[in-house]
Amino acid sequence: MAGPDPHDDTSTDYEQFEKAQLAQDRDAALVDTADIDDTTAQRLVNDLVDADIVTPVPGDRVLVHEPSGTTFDSTTQLAVFHRGWTGGRDADAEGE
Repeated sequence: MAGPDPHDDTSTDYEQFEKAQLAQDRDAALVDTADIDDTTAQRLVNDLVDADIVTPVPGDRVLVHEPSGTTFDSTTQLAVFHRGWTGGRDADAEGE
C-alpha cells in the first residue's frame, strides 16, 4: 500500500505551525559555530553583561542583546550574533 498523499494532509494549522517551528529550531541548532566554543562564548557573554550590552532575564532564561533588541536562549548563538553585528557596524563605519 502506498503512503499517504501529501496533498491530502488534514493536519490542523496549529500542527503545521508547530512542525515549522520545530524545523526552525532544529536548523538553528545545526548552525556551524566552530570558531566559537562554549568557553569562548561564555567569556564573551560575561564581558557583554559587564559592559551592559547584554541583559540576562533569569525568569525567562534568555539574554537580550540591548543594542539590537534581539533575544537569545544560547550563549553561543548570542556570541556568534554579536560578532557578526559588530563586524557589520564596523564595516558601515568604515564606508562612511
